[in-house]
Amino acid sequence: MMSRFACLAVASLALGGFAQTVHSAGFGLIEQNGSGMGNAYAGQAASAQDASTIFFNPAGMTRLPDRQVVAAGHLFAHQTEFSGTVSPAIGGGNGGDAGGLSLVPNGYFAFRLTPEVHLGIGVFAPFGLKTEYDATWVGRVHAIESDLKTININPSIAWKLGETLSLGAGVSMQYIEATLSNSAGPGAVGEVKGDDVGWGFNLGALWQLTPQTRVGLAYRSEIEHELEGDLRVNGAVVAAPVFADATLPDTLALSLQHTLNERWELLADVTWTGWSDFDVLDIVNAAGASVVPPVRENWDDSYRYSLGANYQLNERVKLRGGIAFDETPVSDPFRTARIPDEDRTWLALGVQYRLSPASLIDFGYTHLFVDEAPINEFRSGVTLSGEYETVVDIFSVQLTHNF
Repeated sequence: MMSRFACLAVASLALGGFAQTVHSAGFGLIEQNGSGMGNAYAGQAASAQDASTIFFNPAGMTRLPDRQVVAAGHLFAHQTEFSGTVSPAIGGGNGGDAGGLSLVPNGYFAFRLTPEVHLGIGVFAPFGLKTEYDATWVGRVHAIESDLKTININPSIAWKLGETLSLGAGVSMQYIEATLSNSAGPGAVGEVKGDDVGWGFNLGALWQLTPQTRVGLAYRSEIEHELEGDLRVNGAVVAAPVFADATLPDTLALSLQHTLNERWELLADVTWTGWSDFDVLDIVNAAGASVVPPVRENWDDSYRYSLGANYQLNERVKLRGGIAFDETPVSDPFRTARIPDEDRTWLALGVQYRLSPASLIDFGYTHLFVDEAPINEFRSGVTLSGEYETVVDIFSVQLTHNF
C-alpha cells in the first residue's frame, strides 16, 4: 500500500507553481503582468508596452525608456467542485470547494545599457497549482492536498539591430517545490515533499513591419528537473529519498500589434505549449530502480488563441478588452482529481491611468468560463466517477514607473 501511495503522490512532483490555483490550461500561469490582463494577454509578444516584456518577449526591451520598474499582483478567486460517486463505496462527501483565494506577485526591471542594448531581470511564476479537498471526501485515496510552486528568475538582454528589427535572449533559473497528500489507509494520511532547481532559456524577435504594425515571436525552452523528496505517513518518514524526472514544457508565441489610428490599437496572439512532455512518469529510488511500474499520463500539446483591443480615451486613460480560448492538454480518459483541467474561455476588461509623466497604474479583470470536466479515475482499487464545475475570477493591478 505504501508503494502505491508513493506512485500517486510523487507523480505530481512534475508540476509546479507560485500560486494557489491553476488558471491557464494544464498547470501553466500566463498571468505575468497586470497591463496585459485587460486584453486577455493578446499580443503580448508584440506589444512591448512595459518591462514585463522580459517574460513575453525580451526583444521588446528596446522599445522601453532608459530605466523602468514594474510591480504587479493578481488576486485569484477560484471555485472547483466535484459531484459524483466512487466504486466501491468508501463513504465521505464530495470534497467541498477545492479552490480558494490566492495572491500572486511578479516584478521586472529593465534599463538601457547603450543606445542599442538593453538589460533586464524578471521574477515570476510560470507554472502553478493548488487544490485541497476535505480530508474525508470520497476521492481521498486519489488526492487531498496538492500544493506545487515554481519561482523563476530571468535575467535578459535585447539588441536593437536597426529601425525595424530587435532580438532578445534570457536565462532562467527555476526553483520547483511540491507538497502532496492523500489517504494511505484508515486513519492514515500520506504526504510527499520534494524540490529541485533547473535551468532554461528564452529567445525573442520583434519586427516593425510598417509604422502601424508590429510582429513578435518568442520561445521559452523546456526546463528539466529531477525532484528529490521523502514520503511521510502521519508525519513519520517511511521512504527517502524518492526521485522523479520532470520536464516543464516549452512554449512558442506569435503575436501581432496593429495601430488603427491615434485612439484604437488591435492585438492578436497564438501560443503553442509542448505539454506532450508530460507523458510517462517513472518513480525511482536512490539506486535508479523503479519503485512502481511507470505511470502513463498522455497529455497533449495545446494552443491558446487571443484577440484584444485598446482605446485611448484621453491623455490619461486607456481602456482595454480581450477574449481568449485556452485548450486543455488533458484528455478525458487521463483526467485526475489533482488536475481536473478542461478548456476555458477568457473574457477580460482593463483600464490604464497615467498618474504622472513617469508613472502608470493598470487594473485588469478576467472571468474564465471553464467547461465541465468529466472524470473516471482509478487509483488504489477505487474508481472516482463524476464531473467537475469550475469558476475563476482574476483581478490584477500593476504599477509602472520610469526613472
